[in-house]
Amino acid sequence: MQALELADYRAAVARLYLTATDLTDFRTRRDALFATHPQSAIPRGEPFGGLKYYPPADEYVTEVELREAPGTLDVDTGGEDGVCHYERVGVLDTPWGPLSLWWLSAYGGGLFLPVRDATSGKETYGGGRYLTDTVKGTHGLGVEMLGAGRVRLDFNYLYNPSCAYDDAWLCPLPPPENTLSVPIRAGELTYH
Repeated sequence: MQALELADYRAAVARLYLTATDLTDFRTRRDALFATHPQSAIPRGEPFGGLKYYPPADEYVTEVELREAPGTLDVDTGGEDGVCHYERVGVLDTPWGPLSLWWLSAYGGGLFLPVRDATSGKETYGGGRYLTDTVKGTHGLGVEMLGAGRVRLDFNYLYNPSCAYDDAWLCPLPPPENTLSVPIRAGELTYH
């Protein structure tokens, strides 16, 4: 049953994010999950030789303040999910520019941090990448809440949304305010 497979996949993603010992372990286990799970975004029957990444880069790990900045965002997915409604949690003033951290306003909710940068469409997926989407189980590695309004960001964990691998997937993409004018050479590269 497809719903149970999807639930299992999301649980596997959450386990990966919660138990990976370091970036190398995370990437190795993520490749294995993509290669073997029936709910992987890699099209069935397509040869899979692993995902491509930038080398680990300490310069893309930072701690920043979360500045209050109320706001809303509606993203039409173009599919059966319809319009996704988000509330801005606040703005993260990163060394590369400001990024809005969003909360999905749906049952259970979840944090969402999509990013587009100067590598998008050249070295990385043109639609942008995600640093976290906790609805999908991506807890604690890319975006870690430190308390007292401080957030640790590790851009080495930037990853492509499912639509980067297969046109059958529809994904909410970064809004204009989450577009950085500089390249972020960390995380996952273009798949195709």
